[in-house]
Amino acid sequence: MKIKTLLTALFLAGASAGAGAASRINLNTEEGNTAAMRKILCSTEDGKVSYWQWKGKAYSRRMGEADKHLFNVEGMSARACDTIDGGVKGKTYKLVTREILLYTDPKTGEPMDNWENPFSGEKVDVVHVTNDPVNQGPSFPRNEEGVTFPWKKRFMGEVDGPLWSLMFDVPLFYHNVLGGDYQKQIGGVYHATEMFEFSGDTNSLLNEDFAHVHVDWIRVSDWLPWMMMTGREGMIYFHASGYKQEAYEDLSPVLKAFIENHAPAYKTAPPLDDERANETSWSTYKDDVQGAPFKKSGH
Repeated sequence: MKIKTLLTALFLAGASAGAGAASRINLNTEEGNTAAMRKILCSTEDGKVSYWQWKGKAYSRRMGEADKHLFNVEGMSARACDTIDGGVKGKTYKLVTREILLYTDPKTGEPMDNWENPFSGEKVDVVHVTNDPVNQGPSFPRNEEGVTFPWKKRFMGEVDGPLWSLMFDVPLFYHNVLGGDYQKQIGGVYHATEMFEFSGDTNSLLNEDFAHVHVDWIRVSDWLPWMMMTGREGMIYFHASGYKQEAYEDLSPVLKAFIENHAPAYKTAPPLDDERANETSWSTYKDDVQGAPFKKSGH
């Protein structure tokens, strides 16, 4: 997925590596609100890998007809953080991550090798998303004048008694690597919106070593390239939800089987010093060998 996705978004954060995860976090301080966000996205410990997983459904939207349930989705990301010192802008972190999004059969729950396109009648090969990396640069707790951003302004976060939540949208409109050189003139620009909402238990966020987090994800976008829609009017939208997991073993059997057989690199996060350009579902499709069902390399 592309989370320029879950993860293009989990993306707005920064935190101090020195913040103690087991001591109570004070969201009114920059060390506290950045440590809280770091607990949500990864870990307060540099290099410690945590995992996200989510499941949901994909639907079509076309003028003049009812939406169709096209297939299901199941995804994960492996992620870790490293501390960055921004001087007057304060300490923060960068996030390194790689992610998978599987397109699954609604009846069996297993990743699909191919799919019957209800619009064209064509049987097409399915290309699952294996984005490596999907890294995020630092977002510092202070501006260049040294003024601290509060939790609510910085992350759009809310704390309401036993629960906390934060949400943000990521509008996307950029050059599509599968298109030509004249996208402004004749179209082909990638156009999508990612919408995220995170929530969880206030006690685990502020007091415990591991933050228990629930995530909701919605994406509205152009047709997927492997669907072979040849310019047909319409779009696809996804709605999924999931949780942060502490260990690889906590991932679902479907995800672990795919990783073991096709993408072993996704058992862990990229190295903390990873400087590669980010991948998207469009660039990985372009790199894939003639739409093979899986990326054999795991990268």
